[in-house]
Amino acid sequence: MKLILSVDISAKIEPHLPSKIQVVRVDSEGNFDGDASDAEIYLNGFKLKPTTLHKVLATAPQLRWQQTPSAGVNHILTPTFLEHDITLTNGAGIHAIPISEFVLAFILYHAKHLRQLQTFHDQHNWQKPLVMKELANATVLIIGTGNIGNAIASRTKALGMRVWGSRRHPQPIANFDQVVGADEWQVLLPEVDYLVVATPLTSKTKGLIDEQVLRSLPNHAYLINIARGAIVDESALTKALNEGWIAGAALDTLSTEPLPPESPLWSLPNLLITPHTSAISPVLQERIAALFLDNLQRYQTGLPLRNVVNKQAGY
Repeated sequence: MKLILSVDISAKIEPHLPSKIQVVRVDSEGNFDGDASDAEIYLNGFKLKPTTLHKVLATAPQLRWQQTPSAGVNHILTPTFLEHDITLTNGAGIHAIPISEFVLAFILYHAKHLRQLQTFHDQHNWQKPLVMKELANATVLIIGTGNIGNAIASRTKALGMRVWGSRRHPQPIANFDQVVGADEWQVLLPEVDYLVVATPLTSKTKGLIDEQVLRSLPNHAYLINIARGAIVDESALTKALNEGWIAGAALDTLSTEPLPPESPLWSLPNLLITPHTSAISPVLQERIAALFLDNLQRYQTGLPLRNVVNKQAGY
């Protein structure tokens, strides 16, 4: 059995592979170090380019299963990929801890005025008092209640926050005070203090956070996006931040990445931009390896794979 393995994660994977697995490595540009024509399995790396994916698909016509380390798969579900009968599994769950902790950092950054306090420190200025917001009894609405949304809920609930969630098929979930359907969360917006976007990017969620949503929030609300940039209408957000519809926003993901230096988003004083880094952790590759090796054993023994993507739904 032959495996195509991205070079950027090969060091964590190869030492643990069964001896009967043959490995062909592929780099970020789609260059192979061996014959991949009869490969059945592809473990892609971080920041997979569509051009690289399509080279792999053209080179390895016998592919049957692809594992990706990312939770989002919108960059993989291209028309070319969908022409192939390939089972796709994602990395759902392995990013939940670092991303949920990052969301807490964003919330505390805003509530405790950390940007202003850092400015006072840099100026050697003993300035007080600043009125700090309390998180106890504040309301957070999490759009998307998957692994990451659940992890955010458990951590915000531990701070005493009121936690609401939205999912396609609503049901009671631990750590959520209420969960509503995908067409019902908009009526909750006037009572929301923190709106967290944690839903996959699909045709239905592209541009989901639009002008109507932003105008429906109270002017003290704070928006956080750790999902995909295209879910937020950045033009509407720029207007909302400039005109004070909401108090601020934090974006770890944007429609264009890297964000060009000339982008006006950089200059908004009430916007915090981070370079799509919320999932990065010193143990991330170990989690990727553990998930893949478990799925590899399942694949070899005919057991159901974990994290199979519904290619029609997009997640």
